[in-house]
Parts: sequence; structure tokens; C-alpha cells
Amino acid sequence: MIKILKEYEGFDWNKGTINKNYRKHKVRNVECEEVYFNLPLIIADDPEHSEKELRYYVLGRTEENRYLFISFTIRKKLIRIISARDMNKRERKIYEQKIKSYTDI
Repeated sequence: MIKILKEYEGFDWNKGTINKNYRKHKVRNVECEEVYFNLPLIIADDPEHSEKELRYYVLGRTEENRYLFISFTIRKKLIRIISARDMNKRERKIYEQKIKSYTDI
């Protein structure tokens, strides 16, 4: 699933909603971008929200170790963040298990 990120060329921020994640969840745009550069990442398809276009979600962390859930799509080789928030307990548990398996190698 991470292979989809190898083809992207940057981020596309919708001018109409560029500050939406900060207003709703206090997540800054730079934090969203940081997640994609910090391993490990968990990326999965989001078929429930893929009616008009393919959507994905990522579980990851920022430079300050803030654990985020991010919903996104890819348009013209650009990642477009749809929403970002702190991980819930279930998502955090999944991510922490991934970190453990990643560090056990």
C-alpha cells in the first residue's frame, strides 16, 4: 500500500478547507505532511468513503509524536488531505502493535 506514496509529488491543499482540520481538531497542515515522512505508517483503502474517488487513510505520527488518523485521496500525483484528527484508542492500539513489530525486526 505504501507504493501509492512513491508516485506522489507533494500535497494539494483545498483553498476552501485549508484550515478545516485546525478548526475542528487542532491539527496543523504541517503536522499532516510530517506523518507521511515518519515510519512506520499504516495505509489502507477506505472503501466506505470511496464513492466518488478512491480514498485512503493513514495512521502515523508527527515529529512531536502526535498520533494522527488522516483521510486522503490522490489527485494528479498530489496527496489531498480530506480530514485529520488524533487517533482514537482502537487506532492507537493498532498503530502501537505495528511499531512493536517494526522495532522487533
